[in-house]
Amino acid sequence: MESLIELDKQIFLFLNNLGTPTWDGFWLVITNKLSSIPLYLLLLYLIYKHFGIQKTLIALFSIAIMIALTDQISYAVKHAVMRPRPCGESTLEGLGRFITRCGRYGYFSGHATSSFALATFLTLLFRGKFKFFWGLIFIWALLVSYSRIYVGVHYPGDVLTGMLAGTLIALFCFWMYSQGVKKFSQKFEARKDS
Repeated sequence: MESLIELDKQIFLFLNNLGTPTWDGFWLVITNKLSSIPLYLLLLYLIYKHFGIQKTLIALFSIAIMIALTDQISYAVKHAVMRPRPCGESTLEGLGRFITRCGRYGYFSGHATSSFALATFLTLLFRGKFKFFWGLIFIWALLVSYSRIYVGVHYPGDVLTGMLAGTLIALFCFWMYSQGVKKFSQKFEARKDS
């Protein structure tokens, strides 16, 4: 386990030190959750346009539960594992680039968890609707995830675990969405027949 942690630190230092002051502003925007609001509004419009109000409401309910799960699970694991973030690790002082405020614990990345959850859920939702959607949304999720290494607040292992956790949570929430759509359709058909 110790060698795995050391490898994680070495990969972090390599990826983190690829950064330059020229790119810092870009990555600080990418890592800021508020920067994605225009994307979220566009996605909400696309969901409504392609699925109508009922399925949009079911999707929003499922996404809200999914985001709550990603936040709560990553928070709980962070406080159970209590692994310091790279920016809070005294052994990395002077070796890495730390360009944003440092939280307490880092394992695992909530940003990576929530961005991969959303990318996975929406890829399933929009499958067959847009040719390159899945590629674009996963590029966004990868950028958000990598930004956490770039700014110095997460190790690669934190990010990879977050990506996996987000994907699994999304699969569960998409199943939940599918069940909601099925129940709504059955109620609608029963009401139409009576």
